[in-house]
Amino acid sequence: LKRSAVKPMADLVRRSEGRELKILDVAGGTGDVAFRFVDSADCVERSKSSGVDPIQVTVCDINPEMLRVGQNRALKKYGSALINETQALRFIEGNAQDLVQFDENSFDLYTISFGLRNVTDVDRALREAYRVLKPGGRFMCLEFSHVPDPYFRAIYDYYSFNVIPSIGNIVANDRSSYQYLVESIRKFPKQEELVERLDSAGFQLASYTNLTGGIVAIHEGWKRFE
Repeated sequence: LKRSAVKPMADLVRRSEGRELKILDVAGGTGDVAFRFVDSADCVERSKSSGVDPIQVTVCDINPEMLRVGQNRALKKYGSALINETQALRFIEGNAQDLVQFDENSFDLYTISFGLRNVTDVDRALREAYRVLKPGGRFMCLEFSHVPDPYFRAIYDYYSFNVIPSIGNIVANDRSSYQYLVESIRKFPKQEELVERLDSAGFQLASYTNLTGGIVAIHEGWKRFE
């Protein structure tokens, strides 16, 4: 599901080939989304020549251990050139609610995948996203959301509250974490409410696209041109 849902983001990066593009992927410690960007932008091919890559992907995560996992995966997958030479990929510890490491107007694209739901202060994180984006920059959030169709929602709710925790208990001996996952999804703002909160943070043309009947949604918005 995550792989297919990230495709619209990766397609955006693919269309940007040939121009400078700076991407901030927040809560992306293990590198899954960043690797899709790197592959879509052909950063590996350009790393065979000298010079700084015009497309740079910064992975930011609050968990240093996750970042270490992501960087080790990147080194194993791509070698060291992307990180040490062309600087197409870098890993930086940081909090989505307070991105003090980054100046305002720094990035063309801000992405967060299955991470906004775990942020304590969603509105503060949205304001920080707006701050670090360049004028005209794009915000994209991929997150579990809410199923609008009542019949599908009934099936989904039964599966979520009865099957998912049981699977967690059997596979990982950890029912509580999977129970938290289900409950956190239900507490997350509905699609229309998150659009309103994007508006309040300053974004223009805020909208969303439901995937898999609303189980997942992509929210997006643009920073105003000054």
